[in-house]
Order: sequence, then structure tokens, then C-alpha cells
Amino acid sequence: MRAIIQTAPGDADTLIVGELPMPEPGPGQLRVRVRAAGINRADIAQREGRYPPPPGAPETLGLEVAGEVDAVGIGSKDFAVGDRVMALVGGGGYAEYALVDAPLAVRLPDELGFVEAATLPETWMTAWLNLIDLARLMPGETALVHAGAGGVGAAAIQLAGLVGARAIATAGTADKCTFCRQLGAELALNYRDDDVVAALKAAGRADVVLDPVGGDSLSRNLACMNPGGRLVVIAFMAGRLAELDLAQLMVKHLTLIGSTLRSRPLADKARLAGRLGDTVLPALASGRVRITLDSSFPLARAAEAHRYVEANRNLGKVVLTV
Repeated sequence: MRAIIQTAPGDADTLIVGELPMPEPGPGQLRVRVRAAGINRADIAQREGRYPPPPGAPETLGLEVAGEVDAVGIGSKDFAVGDRVMALVGGGGYAEYALVDAPLAVRLPDELGFVEAATLPETWMTAWLNLIDLARLMPGETALVHAGAGGVGAAAIQLAGLVGARAIATAGTADKCTFCRQLGAELALNYRDDDVVAALKAAGRADVVLDPVGGDSLSRNLACMNPGGRLVVIAFMAGRLAELDLAQLMVKHLTLIGSTLRSRPLADKARLAGRLGDTVLPALASGRVRITLDSSFPLARAAEAHRYVEANRNLGKVVLTV
């Protein structure tokens, strides 16, 4: 089968089209004929050698796919060949075929296309895990979403509104701030121009902060949080090291949470896939939330797609078509 392969970690030019053996589904697995695969920042980190796949996961990039079930492993009773699904995968999404743990597959409604579906699993499951399961965002609270115009950020803004919370977002351009407001952010701040901490203090501070930035954003996050606030760090685009003011953490009774989805147990991911199917898809159908597809690229142009995302040009998700 065709797949995007690398011979060594590096920049986007290390991504080339190659041939890999056809994967065979094991017990409890599905083989999916991939029609579209989402691109995530984690893919870029893995490509650069900064985010190795967990033991047993494919070396091939790609954490979310949409397509048709092509083969069914022993014990996978809920799906049949030909079923249209989207799924979270441990790797291997940038290929013509990918193996999926059956509990992580979500059947697609007829009206949802493969390209649109490929924008959903990683982003919405990440947003749900961190805002709802870990940070316990409640109706009436305020969520601060950094990188609000990215895939996870766009899902998190909408999820906050879906549960009755208020969303405030940060982004790096005026167009991205407008995009965040269109998704339901009550306030969108340009972190390059605005005094984010002062603006947030004036707006009432945050109860929950979703931070993929890391680095020196930690001190600013703590400064603009309400007592009892919860900060969830999901990536460190600005660096993995930060100085922590323990007094501020203690006096305000703050909770600092580190989180990744990829290393979670299968049961946790399966529960999140259930929320994708029973809550997010109905909300899409009713118009309460929307797909945030920025653009799509053919599989052979994966390097170009990576460069596009690395340049922060996207509003929402970028997808590879296979």
C-alpha cells in the first residue's frame, strides 16, 4: 500500500510517498480503507523526532482517519466490511489502509463526508478529555483556550459553549481572533498585540485554561486564573521548561494538570469515542457546533500540508485525502 514514510526525523521534506506492507487486523481490530486523515501538531513533533510513538504503535504518522471498513478482526462484532467510520488511531493514518481498535471507531451518518469526518476524532476527543473529564468545566464557568484557531482550540471553544460555559480565546492574528469569535468565543485576544493578562482580569479571569503553548505562558496563565482554577497543559510549542510560582499555586488553590491523549488506556479512549458519537455528532446535525475544515491536500502533498500548518496559516483543521 502507499503511505507517507520517513527514513530519518527532520523537516517536512523528509516526508515521502513509499510502499508499506498491507496491515492485517488482529483480534478486536478493524482495517480501514483510509479516505482522509487529519493532520495534528503531534504529527509534526513526531516527524521532528520529539514525540516518538508509544510501544507497538506504527511508525507512520497520522492519529485520526475516516474511511470504510475493509476487514474485520476476530471479536470485532459491531462493524462489518463496508461500514463508513471515523476513528482515533495510535499511528499509521497517512496511508491507504490503517488498523483501528474497534472500540475507537465511530460510525458515520450518511450526511457526513470523509474529509469532514477526519477533522473530528483527535480534536474533539482531546477537547473533551481535557475540558470535561480532567478540568471538570461546569456551566457558567469561563474557559480560556489558547491557540483557539487551531483544530483542538476550535473544538474546545465550541465544546465550552455546548456545556453552557463561557469561552475566551487567544490567537496570533486578527483573522484568527475573528474566527474564534465566530465559533462562540465571547472574547478573542491577539497575543501578539494585546495585554492578555490585563484583558482577562478585566473580563473576569478564567476557571479553566487549556494550554498547548507551554514555556513562559505558565506564569501568565496563573496570573489570570480564578481561585480554584484548573490549568491543563497539553503541549509545549513554546518550550518544555517554565518557572512555577508555588505561592500563587497555593494561595489560589490552583490545580495544574499535564495531559496527552495518545498514551491513555484503550478504555479511556473508547469512552471518549462514545462521547464523539453520542454527543458531538448530534450537535453537528442540529447545528449547535460546526466542522472547522480549513483545507485538504492529497496524500502525496503531505510535506506541503505540514509546512502550511507549521506556518500557522490554518483556521481549523487540515486534512490529507487518500
